[in-house]
Amino acid sequence: MQDSQTAAPQPGSRRGFFFGAATVGAAAAAVAVLPKVAPAPAATAAPELPPPPRNGGGYSLSEHVKRYYKTTSD
Repeated sequence: MQDSQTAAPQPGSRRGFFFGAATVGAAAAAVAVLPKVAPAPAATAAPELPPPPRNGGGYSLSEHVKRYYKTTSD
């Protein structure tokens, strides 16, 4: 005849219950104390460019092109 206690699942011990409860409590306290993470501010949008010409092309004398011309003339 087999021992009936080994076939049935063992009930949880009080020590295991309190250990689990303490772990959950510590985790909840850590989450509550941690600083809030603010989302990074969105990058500022580049200024809108004028629409391209109807007959093709598309070259425009923008500020960065003017700066380039200044660096090459010196």
